[in-house]
Amino acid sequence: MRAALFQSRTGIDPAANAEEIASAIQRAKADGADMLFTPEMSGLLDRDRARAARALRSEKDDPVLAAVRDAAAKAGLWVHLGSLALAGEQADSRLVNRGFVIDDSGAIRARYDKIHLFDVELPDGETWRESAAYAPGTAAVVTETPWGRLGLAICYDLRFPALFSALSGAGAVILSVPAAFTVPTGAAHWHVLLRARAIEAGAFVIAAAQSGEHADGRTTYGHSLAVDPWGEVLLDMGNGRGVRTVDLNLNRVAQVRGRIPALAHRRPIPEAVVTP
Repeated sequence: MRAALFQSRTGIDPAANAEEIASAIQRAKADGADMLFTPEMSGLLDRDRARAARALRSEKDDPVLAAVRDAAAKAGLWVHLGSLALAGEQADSRLVNRGFVIDDSGAIRARYDKIHLFDVELPDGETWRESAAYAPGTAAVVTETPWGRLGLAICYDLRFPALFSALSGAGAVILSVPAAFTVPTGAAHWHVLLRARAIEAGAFVIAAAQSGEHADGRTTYGHSLAVDPWGEVLLDMGNGRGVRTVDLNLNRVAQVRGRIPALAHRRPIPEAVVTP
């Protein structure tokens, strides 16, 4: 499988962002890719929630999703649209952060709503309260592709290995982690966590990321990565923007799982006992 990763700097104009993704799809196809992976919040990245609300739509009305489906069909390319912020689905008016797997006919094959929401205050004073605006997802998702089963996660999900255990337990051989990581947390933990998830699952990890200074004032870490099942980094895009491809030898999954059969050795973990 040849995977293409789109490292973007998504802004506050959904139409412009949709054009960039469509261009990335064309570039990936020209480079011989089988599937393009895009970052979290590919359609709109705007921390001004009042301004963002004027641009947000439901899934059926979202212009970025429609544009990506059309571009995927025209190019004959699978796309993991890392995620979009979508409105109008929750009774309490909160948004969802939803990723989509789109096949080469433009059909949606899978949807995944981000389960773990980023509610933190960083040492540099940067504060995020995703749960104030977003409702959490409730289901882990694995979908069939021509190259094997693909397990879906989004950004902060990376810190919760139980999710990745569920995905690999359901047969995922590729794990996708689109992200918009902050710079402090990215510099500290991005590489080590992605490598750990790949090693634990004995699976490829593809992590397309946002990068640089965005129109809404935030800065994201970049370093879109492809990691093999042994934990080797096959691609690190550093900073900046663009599309890069990487070839995945899917036979490596069976080879690595044969060398370290950790998945076969998994056992149910009872509740911990606290001793006095």
